Amino acid sequence: NRLKYKQLTLLEEAEGGFDQFTRSYKSYGVQRMPDNSLVFKEWAPAAEALFLTGDFNGWDNFSHPYTKKEFGKWELHIPPKEDKTPAVTHNSKLKVSRPGERLYRISPWAKYVTRHEKSVIYDWVHWDPPQPYIHKHPRPQKPRSLRIYESHVGIASPEGKVASYSNFTHNVLPRIKDLGYNCIQLMAIMEHAYYASFGYQVTSFFAASSRFGTPEELKELIDVAHSLGIIVLLDAVHSHASKNTEDGLNQFDGSDSCFFHSGPRGEHSLWDSKLFNYSSWEVLRFLLSNLRWWLEEYRFDGFRFDGVTSMLYHHHGIGSGFSGDYAEYFGLQVDEDALVYLMLANHILHTLYEDCITIAEEVSGMPNLCCPVQEGGLGFDYRLAMAIPDKWIQILKEFKDEDWDMGNIVHTMTNRRYGEKCIAYAESHDQALVGDKTLAFWLMDKEMYTSMSALIPMNSVIDRGIQLHKMIRLLTHSLGGEGYLNFMGNEFGHPEWLDFPRVGNNESYHYARRQFNLVDTDRLRYWQLYAFDRDMNRTEDKYGWLAAPPANISVKHQGDKVIVFERANVIFIFNFHPTNSYSSYRVAVGPPGKYKIKLDSDGIQYGGHGRLDHNTEFFTEPMEFKNLPNSMLVSKLYYLLP
Repeated sequence: NRLKYKQLTLLEEAEGGFDQFTRSYKSYGVQRMPDNSLVFKEWAPAAEALFLTGDFNGWDNFSHPYTKKEFGKWELHIPPKEDKTPAVTHNSKLKVSRPGERLYRISPWAKYVTRHEKSVIYDWVHWDPPQPYIHKHPRPQKPRSLRIYESHVGIASPEGKVASYSNFTHNVLPRIKDLGYNCIQLMAIMEHAYYASFGYQVTSFFAASSRFGTPEELKELIDVAHSLGIIVLLDAVHSHASKNTEDGLNQFDGSDSCFFHSGPRGEHSLWDSKLFNYSSWEVLRFLLSNLRWWLEEYRFDGFRFDGVTSMLYHHHGIGSGFSGDYAEYFGLQVDEDALVYLMLANHILHTLYEDCITIAEEVSGMPNLCCPVQEGGLGFDYRLAMAIPDKWIQILKEFKDEDWDMGNIVHTMTNRRYGEKCIAYAESHDQALVGDKTLAFWLMDKEMYTSMSALIPMNSVIDRGIQLHKMIRLLTHSLGGEGYLNFMGNEFGHPEWLDFPRVGNNESYHYARRQFNLVDTDRLRYWQLYAFDRDMNRTEDKYGWLAAPPANISVKHQGDKVIVFERANVIFIFNFHPTNSYSSYRVAVGPPGKYKIKLDSDGIQYGGHGRLDHNTEFFTEPMEFKNLPNSMLVSKLYYLLP
């Protein structure tokens, strides 16, 4: 905390405060002045000279040199043309060059970069549209319960191609709204040269990926989402950067450092990427301004910070386990510079934008991650509950149904610090990637190719898979955290896995798409899973268990395979037994009174068997269920409300 306040004091003294410091995107890169002159500014401390070249000067490498300024900064002023229009026009290509090198470089502050179809290198494109997109709708209020739809624009289509921002706006946003999600987490927006990196090898941090469309089309996407009451989070990758030189940050000034640590400390051995030097003043300027840029220019509502564990420790989590011993979290292994950067980022974001949401992808269990900065914490609003999806995959891979451990499942769902808000999820993009499978595919595998027709009776594999798919998701939703996340398509049991076009699969797009067409017909059972996910979210929206205190668990019966708990005055009852139904099953309740079933996963509309009479009312003193159905053949998950 002391180091954070020291940095804030230095920002105040040297830069006039963090408000101005984090708006450096208004002075770096290229700026058009009121008289249409252009000012170019870069930070390249090790460079001996910089030149600007491009369409505007016929790609003359030496006609437009930058002037060296203090602290490794370089500037170039280009007056307007005789007709008073800018010398560099909208959509024209630019590059930065250094003498004695054959490499052309892209400004780290470039707002738009594109790649010619036959090229492997991206070009810096001057983006200054004559009619920029104007946002029409205000940001929605910060939701009390966060229900996140994790999305990737490029795969958001049944077609085997790279889908667009416009496709997402017109075809996917209505689905998300219908499903009851109130937040979208957009992946792979920061430009990345390698599509198969899933957006995690960023090359241009200020540029929205051009493979999906233009910056204005992304702004429209976010604006339309806001009009639907949906907030939008950006997947921010500040933990590392691509090693690319011609179209990335690496060696921008000719040295192996600049934005990164030099030598081995600047290399991530597993990710084959570069690691930022968070102690550098100009790196802080770059990264903090980057966050501000996405909030101001595109009107994102917050961030999911990727790779936080890698940032927090000098060992980056490689070869290190975490048992919960506090000595693992406090010591020389902690990277204080990265810690202070994250504190600064959260402090600035929450000071300037009261409703900004920040989520940490952090697997070590670092204490104080979600405590306010003023209390010595890192200041995140939520952390991802990353143990939960791993637990479900482990159970499905290693255990028979009769060997499921109810106590262990409940422990995994509830193993979080009191007051530390978690985003629970049964599966995210990580579990869908090639080498793994979606939950639906683990449950039903090859039967999904031939037996998902709603026109024929379910076989035992499909029946078990559909019922467990619903149970796993609702148990995670209701018990696992203070927010919920679903990766696009998995709500309806998307088959198979994700694999982006690459040499190893002959550049195929077959697995780099989401088959939304599967739910557009009632002849397939995917729509039944879709309907359950929709009603689960809508019911949470009505009763708000995600915003309620942790659940009161009354039953985790290993023999009966039954779990019962109360949260937000809602009673949840799960029967996971593979063969047993129960008659007159008693459960404890909190408030006395009359209870009625409000959501029944055994409903016929959800692919169940409809064994419960929804008109039945249950009374306390005692509360009994006349038929808790066979959990292998039917969905065995219910919750009841007073």
